[in-house]
Amino acid sequence: MKHYEVEILDAKTKDKLCFLDKVEPNATIGEIKSMFHKSHPQWYPARQSIRLDPKGKSLKDEDVLQHLPVGTTATFYFRDLGAQISWVTVFLTEYAGPLLIYLMFYFRVPFIYAPKYDFTTSKHWVVHLACMCHSFHYVKRLLETMFVHRFSHGTMPLRNIFKNCTYYWGFAAWMAYYINHPLYTPPTYGEQQIRLALIVFLFCQIGNFSIHIALRNLRPPGSKTRKIPYPTKNPFTWVFLLVSCPNYTYELGSWLGFTLMTQCLPVAFFTLVGFIQMTVWAKGKHRSYLKEFRDYPKLRSPILPFVL
Repeated sequence: MKHYEVEILDAKTKDKLCFLDKVEPNATIGEIKSMFHKSHPQWYPARQSIRLDPKGKSLKDEDVLQHLPVGTTATFYFRDLGAQISWVTVFLTEYAGPLLIYLMFYFRVPFIYAPKYDFTTSKHWVVHLACMCHSFHYVKRLLETMFVHRFSHGTMPLRNIFKNCTYYWGFAAWMAYYINHPLYTPPTYGEQQIRLALIVFLFCQIGNFSIHIALRNLRPPGSKTRKIPYPTKNPFTWVFLLVSCPNYTYELGSWLGFTLMTQCLPVAFFTLVGFIQMTVWAKGKHRSYLKEFRDYPKLRSPILPFVL
């Protein structure tokens, strides 16, 4: 059996960082990262990007050496991805924040509103309903992070946690300030509008959870296998017939329902910004599905049926 020689160069300076002798042909990039880590302990595997070209895409950990377009002396380029943090930690942090921040405004802790309103409660029942819906949403997200989601990548750059938390925590504070404000006024069409909004919100929350369960069941534990998601016996998953990312479709619906319920401008703005970001993610995932699967259903749109 022939063995490979592997040299790893710095992608920026082209300096040789490591030389590995007698590497097995069936060695994976993940295993090569571990070998590289032994000679450079400061660069643990999660923060390594190994590529064939200095400006090319990162190779996957499961890529096998003998299947790559390299000779018996293989040259790879290394780029430092920076300090990494687990996806689970990021999600738990960015979701716990809005839950606690919103409750601070709901209970009107001191220094938020005028002193006479400290620890008072709103006279409008929609304010209490909105708090329950907002709390339910983020408790659901926290539980899904711990027990449902399976991540294809274990980590993300540490800097992302600051950006993500600023987004989620900041919007939660902005929304909560106005919804729980002593001068808040209920929606224009009163009880009918609130009830309709609650139905939309709960329907989409159940739909979003159903999609997350369907996506979880596509990927066996510890696997990075990707499959085409299809509708299951659960009617909430039938929207897979028309869109590639119905979890985002339902998420949008939930926040539209919350906007209708509270009739609050910061909530509407949060919904709009979230829709724009989810559209970017959905389009990217839709493109990767089309590229990876030749038999991918042509009728599907990224996030909105027949529209977007």
